[in-house]
Amino acid sequence: MTDIAPPLTKSPKQKLFSAIKTILLYSVMFIVIYSVVNWWRQPVMPANPQLNLTDYQGQTVDLATLSQDQPVLVYFWGTWCPVCKTTSPAVNRLSQSSNYPVVTVAVKSGSNQELSSYLSKDNYAFTTVNDENGAIFDDWQGQVTPSFVILKDGKMKQGLTGIQPEWSLKLRLWLSSLG
Repeated sequence: MTDIAPPLTKSPKQKLFSAIKTILLYSVMFIVIYSVVNWWRQPVMPANPQLNLTDYQGQTVDLATLSQDQPVLVYFWGTWCPVCKTTSPAVNRLSQSSNYPVVTVAVKSGSNQELSSYLSKDNYAFTTVNDENGAIFDDWQGQVTPSFVILKDGKMKQGLTGIQPEWSLKLRLWLSSLG
C-alpha cells in the first residue's frame, strides 16, 4: 500500500500574497513595456529646430523665448485623432490654469478656417499652430499623436506620447523647471 499525499491547498493568506505578487509582476512588466514604447515613439528635437512659428491666427509664437523663464509644453495633435479628443480637454485646462505656457501644433487638421471652427466648437483656447502638411511634426520625427515635448531654454527636456492626464503634465513641467 502506498501513501498518497493529500492535495495541497493554500491558505487565504497565501492566496492573497500570491495575487498581490502576480499583480505587482504584471504592473512592473506593463510599466517597463510602456516606457520603452513611449521612449521609442517620442518626438526627437531636430538639429536646427524651427522654434519661431506662426499660429493659425497669424500671431508669432517664439518657443525659444517662451521657454527662457519656465518650461513650455508643446502638444502635437490632430482634429482627426480619436485619442486627442481625450487628451485635448486636459491640455486646454492646463493652458488656462497653470503658470506654464502651452503651445499646440495641429497636425494635418485642415485649413486655418477649418481649424478655427474646430477649436471654437470644442471651446479650446490654447495657442495653436496649424501644421497643415505635417512638416513641423515630421521635422520632430513625430510618429504618433498625441505627442508632447517639454522645452526649457529652447532645448527639449522631455518627450512623451499617448494619453497623459493633466496632473502628469503638470508634474513633468514642474520637474523640468527644477533643472
